[in-house]
Amino acid sequence: MSLDEKFNVVPVIPSEVFPVAIPSIEDDAQHARETLHNLISKGNEAVDGILHIAKNSDHPRAYEVVGQLIKTVSDVAKDLLEVQKRKKELEKIDAPKIQTQNNLFVGSTSELLKAMKSQIPTGESIDVIA
Repeated sequence: MSLDEKFNVVPVIPSEVFPVAIPSIEDDAQHARETLHNLISKGNEAVDGILHIAKNSDHPRAYEVVGQLIKTVSDVAKDLLEVQKRKKELEKIDAPKIQTQNNLFVGSTSELLKAMKSQIPTGESIDVIA
């Protein structure tokens, strides 16, 4: 008796392959912002609660915890600004670079007309309005 028979192992064959959606920079940035906003609001609630406990107990360790929690919440707020900064940098990298080329002809109108006529294939003509 083989191990497959002993443990009733049945091979699994996938019937369909589902495409995996790759999130965009916008989606990732939005998710990061929502998460950080949520952490900041919960951190503020925690600061209020632990500050109340620290005032009532008047214990130095409670005040130390309040200070650490305030520092952590302020670090998360800084991270939120960093997400915005990085998003803008990534958008600049992804944006196509537009290059404008301005051509300038220096010369008389008759020279310009001769240059234009030399560019047109033979057999065609240019109508000039005077």
